[in-house]
Order: sequence, then C-alpha cells, then structure tokens
Amino acid sequence: MNADVATNSHEGRVAIVTGAAKGIGREIAVKLFERGARLVLIDIEETAETAAALGGEALVLTGDVSDAAAWRKFSAATEEAYGRADIVVNNAGIFPFALIDDLDESTWDRTFRVNLYSLFHSAKAFLPLMRKHGWGRFVNVSSNSIGTPIAGLSHYMASKMGVLGFTRGLANDVAADGITVNAIIPALTDTPGTSGMPEELKKSVWQQQAIKRLAKPSDIVGPVLFLSSEDAAFVTGEAIVVDGGMYKIS
Repeated sequence: MNADVATNSHEGRVAIVTGAAKGIGREIAVKLFERGARLVLIDIEETAETAAALGGEALVLTGDVSDAAAWRKFSAATEEAYGRADIVVNNAGIFPFALIDDLDESTWDRTFRVNLYSLFHSAKAFLPLMRKHGWGRFVNVSSNSIGTPIAGLSHYMASKMGVLGFTRGLANDVAADGITVNAIIPALTDTPGTSGMPEELKKSVWQQQAIKRLAKPSDIVGPVLFLSSEDAAFVTGEAIVVDGGMYKIS
C-alpha cells in the first residue's frame, strides 16, 4: 500500500476531540491531524500546547462539556470554521476518588454530567452537521475500571457503564444516517490525570494485565483511529477493550 494512502486515512474529515489539552485526548488529536483531519480541540483548560503540536492549524474552543449551551457554541463555531463535522471523540472525563461513605451528591452529579451527559449533548449538537453529509463517527471513551476491584470509584464506574449503554442506544438511532457510534474501554493510562495516584496502586492494576506495564496514551489511539475511519463502516454499537489483556473472556 502507498504510504500516503496509509497515513492520510482521515483526509478532509473534521474531527472534534474533547479533553484535548493533555493525555489521551492530545495524543488522539495529534494522530488524527497526522492522518489528514482538521481538528477542533475542546477542553475546559487551554489547549495551546496541543494546538502548537498541530502547527497552530486547529480550531481551539474552551468550555465545559457538561453544559448543553457550550455544546451548541462548539457546533456553531465548527460549522462556521469548517462547514461540516465528521468525527466526535468524547474523551473528556473526571474520576474523583470517593468511598461510598464519603461520596456526596455533588460529586456523583458532576461525575455523571462530565462523563455521560456530555455524550448526549455532543450528539444533539453535532448530529445535524453529520446528517448533512450522510457520514459520521462518534467514538466514546469508557474505562476498564468497570470490571476491576478498585474501591472508591462507584460513581465513576456507573458513569462509564452508562457510556456503553448510550453508545449502543445511539448506534441504533443513527445507523440509517450513515453514522456509527462505538466506544473504547482503555486501561489505566499514564496521563496527568492519573499522576496523583499512588505508584503501588497503579502497579497493582497493571500487574493484572498480560502486558505488564502501565498504558501510555499512544497505546490507546489505534482503535480510535480505526473506529473513526471508513474502515469501520460496518462496525457500530461496539466497544473495543484496550487494556493490555486484563479483560478475560469467561
């Protein structure tokens, strides 16, 4: 295969990536750009470093993904800049640790609004633009924590299980429009978001994997690139586990 064809698999596509300031989101944005996509970078923080990695060739938007009004602004800005939207990668998420005795309603609510409600808002905001061209890809980021014995994450696990349910349901709703909706289930990954976790806790997690190391953001990107491409045209409502072999079929 010609090298240009292999590396330009997203040529001309407009890709929206949330949580793009750092970690997995930044890596996804960079790799989509390298494959020819035009990027919309969304984060509650500044995404200047990510934009710089793309040579400044990106639409940079700041806002809270839990806010429906923010999503309407994201959609309007994307349409004004590019006239279309093809790919939405819902990567933004939070995971505040709290054992059930300490878990309060505000933490529960905020976790769901960022990790799950944001997916609903993204669909309402960007489906109209995708339908104009009869093509679209949603890739939602869940977590393999839903199957691990880690205490203090009941709210996070519940929200990430919800990601899988919404992914399946939305896939059913939009299949006739040429739009696919899939998820990835990544392992605990070495990002700024996990930097505060005790090293022993991280080790206790990755030692359960077949591949004995902590995942890197670059390990997570491949399945996102596949699911957001034309190669995955007949894949929808699915979830790809990307966790170094922790999940076991049983």
